[in-house]
Amino acid sequence: MRLTIERAALLKALTHVQSVVERRNTIPILSNVLIGAAGEKLRFTATDLDIEISEEVDAEIERGGSISAPAHNLYEFVRKLPDKAPVRLELNPDDPRLFISAARTRLHLPVLPADDFPLMPADGFDTRFRIHPTDLARLIDKTRFAISTEETRYYLNGIYFHTVANGSATILRGVATDGHRLALADTVAPDGAQGMPGVIVPRKTIAELRRLLDDAADEVEVAVSAQKIRFVLNDAVLTSKLIDGSFPEYARVIPKQNSKKLKLDNKAFAEAVDRVATVSAERSRSVRLAIESDKVTLTVNNPDAGLATEDVSAEYGDAPMEIGFNAKYLLDVAGQIEGESALFELADSGSPTLVRDESDEHALYVLMPLRV
Repeated sequence: MRLTIERAALLKALTHVQSVVERRNTIPILSNVLIGAAGEKLRFTATDLDIEISEEVDAEIERGGSISAPAHNLYEFVRKLPDKAPVRLELNPDDPRLFISAARTRLHLPVLPADDFPLMPADGFDTRFRIHPTDLARLIDKTRFAISTEETRYYLNGIYFHTVANGSATILRGVATDGHRLALADTVAPDGAQGMPGVIVPRKTIAELRRLLDDAADEVEVAVSAQKIRFVLNDAVLTSKLIDGSFPEYARVIPKQNSKKLKLDNKAFAEAVDRVATVSAERSRSVRLAIESDKVTLTVNNPDAGLATEDVSAEYGDAPMEIGFNAKYLLDVAGQIEGESALFELADSGSPTLVRDESDEHALYVLMPLRV
């Protein structure tokens, strides 16, 4: 194998694929990136056996071939090379190492055979559709903060994507919950998505996909089966196993009869929550909301750190009430609201609260209250 490639193109591809490689591996080849050169394309592939990312880039290939080399070492070396420096990769039969050179810098990396590199099967996908990257990014951004990190409830460790009938239309929905809060976002289902199985895409896959979406210029091709999901974004392909479990009946926890309406300036409210939470207990992060007709009084009382209160203007037309929430959860929801106002629909101090964005009717959030 012998080729030359622009440093910027090489770095971009390595940035995308190496992030899936775990820093510590008991299987040596999983620390490597597979490098394959053929025609005028250089392809990089990395995997952790649950996720596989590959990307193709243009290169001047004198002699094709394939090999695997340490992913992080290769990435760090290329990252530190001078801008616009052509990078040369060469593998010779008489040297059991990959030779990389740019300007006056040279590196020899140990290699492992390409045939030993584990690749995920690319077949068995029953549902296929295309979606605009901004629509897919929105479904992720509006929901991923609520993904559970509790490994014992593994079926909550991702975003649940599925289609829902809405009159004569079909919508594609993303839902995430950790049992304390729930986030839901909808978009019009693309052609071909109708009837897709409900799938739980793991948290790590979501993070890798979101990173790739930042560079996606064209529509994303999505292929879904009962066990895997694949995203094709320009020259990058991400394939992932799905979480094998049943997502809970989330519709049951979305309040339908919350009659008390509270309207707040979202920015002012978030800033107030952030200020009073300075003295909150690290574990509970609880903040009490005392709601009246024209204001909400936020209170955090921590015997070890102090007492903080702040009044925020509000619109409220029901009987005064008090309710407590986790401050971090309030800030997470406030961070997703794009309009000026946050709309809280409440029942009582012990029931779930529904939060809406007045500028986005296709997203909603549910917060479980705390006893304060």
